[in-house]
Amino acid sequence: MITGKLRSDVDKIWEIFWTGGITNPLSVIEQFTYLLFIKGLDDKQIFLEKNAEILGIEIEESVFNEDQQEYRWENFRHLDANKMYDLVSRKVFPFIKKIDEEKNKTKNNSSKKQSAFTKYMDDAIFMIPTPQMLEKIITNIHNLSLKNDGEDDTSGDLYEYLLSKVATAGTNGQFRTPRHIIKMMVELMKPTPTDIIVDPAAGSAGFLVAAGDYLKENNEDLFSIKELKDHYNNDMFYGNDMDRTMLRIGAMNMMLHGVDSPNIEYRDSLSEKNNDFEKYTLVLANPPFKGSLDYDSVAADLLKVTKTKKTELLFLALFLRTLKKGGRCASIVPDGVLFGSSKAHKAIRKEIVENHHLHAIISMPSGVFKPYAGVSTAIMVFTKTGAGGTDKVWFYDMKADGFSLDDKRQPVDANDIDDIINRYHNLENEKTRKRTEKSFLVDKAEIVKNAYDLSINKYKEIIYEKIEYDSPDVIMKKIDEIDNEIVTLKQELKMLLN
Repeated sequence: MITGKLRSDVDKIWEIFWTGGITNPLSVIEQFTYLLFIKGLDDKQIFLEKNAEILGIEIEESVFNEDQQEYRWENFRHLDANKMYDLVSRKVFPFIKKIDEEKNKTKNNSSKKQSAFTKYMDDAIFMIPTPQMLEKIITNIHNLSLKNDGEDDTSGDLYEYLLSKVATAGTNGQFRTPRHIIKMMVELMKPTPTDIIVDPAAGSAGFLVAAGDYLKENNEDLFSIKELKDHYNNDMFYGNDMDRTMLRIGAMNMMLHGVDSPNIEYRDSLSEKNNDFEKYTLVLANPPFKGSLDYDSVAADLLKVTKTKKTELLFLALFLRTLKKGGRCASIVPDGVLFGSSKAHKAIRKEIVENHHLHAIISMPSGVFKPYAGVSTAIMVFTKTGAGGTDKVWFYDMKADGFSLDDKRQPVDANDIDDIINRYHNLENEKTRKRTEKSFLVDKAEIVKNAYDLSINKYKEIIYEKIEYDSPDVIMKKIDEIDNEIVTLKQELKMLLN
């Protein structure tokens, strides 16, 4: 999360958009992202040039060819406002809309698939209305202190801060997932270089980006082995969404984080049009808690698992269908999923507990999603086995995530995240923990006995301290003493005033 000067500088750029007439937060983010993307392309070109110079080699795949040098950020940002505006609006913006086509022309590869970025840029519009406004925005973006060295990803933080500016829930009950919660979930699941990862409600692609970052940080040979590099860039990451603006933002987010060709699709994940079956090895998601859908709009095979109109239950059924056997899932769910008493609620919980391997339920404090909403949520972690496997379920009662749990979400010292990750990856040490502690294990038999209730409060033991009060006679005596003291003080005050 960005703070201090960088945050105020971003707020200043946001204000330029706002006063210039672009007041829809998603439109601001979109236009801001186009310019960050254009700058990112030049940063990538500069890196390639320096690397080629140091190694004494030719650049294999240049971002800009010789005829496109004027499109580079470093070259056009010095122009006067009118010339800059003319170049960016008439040439640079159309260039980024068709960047994949340009790449394929350079590589004489007309058969390469059209990327998600190009696909959803077709109806993109350059909305900045005046040369003076564009000049101010470009100057201020250039002066931002951004770096992405693996240790300090301020570019990613900035992007998440921009998304946080959408201060109300999106359509269909979607909430932006805090970046540190996404990172925690990724570290719980430990993606591998051969994983096929999906987020069926991808939004800005935050889960996919975090998974990609984790892989880069933890696998030195990720880009040195051709098969792994090709898989990472083309066949590892999948995301669906029904908002074309978010699809553009998500595709740009992935590309800015180094994924050449993410598979971001316009799709209703719960409909019959989504025919994915045993395709993925890892699901990372925070699906929308929309409420009710019409049965007609839901895939029939999902309704067989849990006949319901509630999206939060249907998405769990979808995860089970789309995962390969042995595939893992970490998903945020509303608390109602864990203890709901309807037939559908019980059916999906029973399916996961009895026919697959439920590993963990991590209960999160309600303030995690503020300022969007105060909804109480949990993280559900399971593996698709098709043959059972649940023996014990690990519960963790998360009380703090490093930020205040009010609307301001200011940084605080209290933070359970590292403890959660450490304990989850060392479950042998959890066997001796008591139900009064932050985390503990519960036998499957006990869960079955409780109608597959997965709420932590069903199993957590609370120790109530016995408070001893004075007898009424003693309390009355103390009140009399206080009254006498007041009378004495009033008399002393009167004497002083006279």
